[in-house]
Amino acid sequence: MKKQRKILEYHAIFTAEEEGGYSVYVPELPGCISQGDTFEEAQKNIKEAIELYLESEENDLYEMSPDQARKQFMASIQING
Repeated sequence: MKKQRKILEYHAIFTAEEEGGYSVYVPELPGCISQGDTFEEAQKNIKEAIELYLESEENDLYEMSPDQARKQFMASIQING
């Protein structure tokens, strides 16, 4: 019988840095951060960072099913000040 693999989804927040490149972090995984000179490199690096994070933590503590992840989203809120 073929072993079934779990697919996990996380939200990653990318920030374009003034000096170039991107920083990126995963809010669901405290301390899981990375960066890259390009958006594509930052994507690759955060994927590796997530994999390493999950290897070193209690997996059940932070896992989120794909259905749970799809119910979350980010939106900008503007406040007049």
